[in-house]
Amino acid sequence: MSEAREVLVIGGGAAGNAVTVLLRRAGIAVDLVEAKDDWNATAGSGITLQGNALRVLRELGVWEQVEASGYGFGSVGITAPDGTVLHVQDDLRTGGDDLPATVGMQRPRLQRILIDAVRASGASVRLGTRAESLDQDEDGVRVRFTDGSAHRYDLVVAADGLGSATRAAIGVSERPEPTGMAIWRVAAPRPAGVTRTDLAYGGPAYIAGYCPTGPDTLYAYVVEANRDRAAVPPESYADEMRRLTRHYGGNWPEITAHITDPARVNYTWFDRMLVEGSWHRGRVVLAGDAAHCCPPTLAQGAALSLEDAWVLAQLLTASGTWDDALFQAYYERRIARVRPVVEASVRLGQWQLDGVRDADVPGLMSRTMTLLRELP
Repeated sequence: MSEAREVLVIGGGAAGNAVTVLLRRAGIAVDLVEAKDDWNATAGSGITLQGNALRVLRELGVWEQVEASGYGFGSVGITAPDGTVLHVQDDLRTGGDDLPATVGMQRPRLQRILIDAVRASGASVRLGTRAESLDQDEDGVRVRFTDGSAHRYDLVVAADGLGSATRAAIGVSERPEPTGMAIWRVAAPRPAGVTRTDLAYGGPAYIAGYCPTGPDTLYAYVVEANRDRAAVPPESYADEMRRLTRHYGGNWPEITAHITDPARVNYTWFDRMLVEGSWHRGRVVLAGDAAHCCPPTLAQGAALSLEDAWVLAQLLTASGTWDDALFQAYYERRIARVRPVVEASVRLGQWQLDGVRDADVPGLMSRTMTLLRELP
């Protein structure tokens, strides 16, 4: 690439961190701004990373750290609420046969690995900073920040998450919509018998599941109909989650005994969103949860965000012309892959909300995951 270019990345989550590392590797100057002072380094309990996410993490150069920090496995168990194992199914290796089907890990650990990669890339990072205004012309964007500074960029990548202020600022009308479900999550010690994800359907919740995240850790979750958040005070989170999990058998009694600290329990509604038509306005391009989100019923949220970063970086570094055609090519390449995942994730939850007993859950999951084996 003959001319020097500067890119602003707004948001230091999976998509923002990944695109920063990839652009810096190509010699492009990148400023990353993140609204939170702690760079989300302690947020969340656990994360399930399937093969297509691991493929991007390998491209970022952090696979060895992820492998060492997480817990790899290759199957999922379906159990009755009492813990009886009804079926065990091998996971599809969506990242290729040379990567595990799935790695579970503590979400803060993944974030720290990505933070270290961004720091090592030489990108300029400012925490506790937001983009206050964006003034565009045909060739770039002048951005004024909340710290009073301003700078002109050739491109802005908006990776500022589900509630993206940048998405709204550039006139994209789509907003996240609740699906009707909510999830309780907690990190806990891992019982020796937990060596894969197990899911119980039925009981007092729609789903009760857990995922190993390391030699002695896991994260556990239960999915129920969403409730008014104001009616669920944070100090009651541990009590509320225990109220649901105490009805499940197998490994659940040991897990439930550790659900005692409400500050370690997270309660989140399921949302859905898919920005249609294009993911850019001028020289501002959306990536990750700013462009799409879906319930975690297929555990593909982080994977899709990482893939966005990979594809966008490929296109930007391969072309000498950054224009509407390139940004539209990014959208078209991604929408064909993201839309079926969003739709399938929502459908899996809706079948449960509607009490559909003959739903082809294995078939839908298999078809969707098979699509993800292909390169993004």
